[in-house]
Order: sequence, then structure tokens, then C-alpha cells
Amino acid sequence: MHYREVETKREFVARLEPGADWREEIETLADEEEVDAGFFYALGAVQDAELWFYDQREKEYEAVTFEEPLEVAACVGNVAWLDAERFAHTHAVLSRPSGQAIAGHLHAGTVFAGECYLREFEGELVREIDGTTGLDLWL
Repeated sequence: MHYREVETKREFVARLEPGADWREEIETLADEEEVDAGFFYALGAVQDAELWFYDQREKEYEAVTFEEPLEVAACVGNVAWLDAERFAHTHAVLSRPSGQAIAGHLHAGTVFAGECYLREFEGELVREIDGTTGLDLWL
């Protein structure tokens, strides 16, 4: 296990802009406030979504697209540097009107309504490819 202690710096609450991309809104907040590392929670609804599932054998993401309104029942993630840009690593549980849940790495989604809480850490986190998993993980 790799770990380190982090200290918190600032906290933000944000309302995501309807019609914008869910993950990009969080990245925009991080860019505007120069957040180099942090953790967030969010909730709301999207008009569509693209979820990614990581195939552990093939070591590649598989995309699944949903062209329907979905509730964002839970969304968690972190902000770190990836390829010289701030990246919001975003996972979400989405629900249909029936209550059926779908979940995964939220690559994209059109915001209907969204609220986000972001806690900034001191310093920065950087992602690089991990040789064992093939994933971009914190150093």
C-alpha cells in the first residue's frame, strides 16, 4: 500500500451549469481555483451519460452510453494532475425512474442539475501509468 498524510486547505460548494458536461464542470472549478489535489462529492441529474468500465484482463476501458435522463444518486472522485492537466477522476451511481442503478467511471454526462462539494488538499497529486494495472494512479 502506498499512502501519505494530507492536510486540507480550502473547501468549495458549486452548482453545476445545466447543459454543461458533468466532469468538465468539476475540472473547470479546479482550474479556476488552482486546485492541484482534492476530493469531491456530488449529486443531481444528467440528461445522458457515458460510463467506462475497466476490463482488467485487456487493461482497457469499455464505454457504455446511456441516452436517457438519470438521477446522480451518488458521485465521488478526486482531482489530480494527469498528462499536465487537472483531471477529475469521477465515479457515479446513476438511477433510472424504475430505481434500477447503473454505475461506473463517469466519463461524460450532460448536466440537468448538479451540486458539488470539493475539498482541496495541500500540495498536488499526480497520476502516472501503473505497470501492474495499466491504470493512471497517484504517485
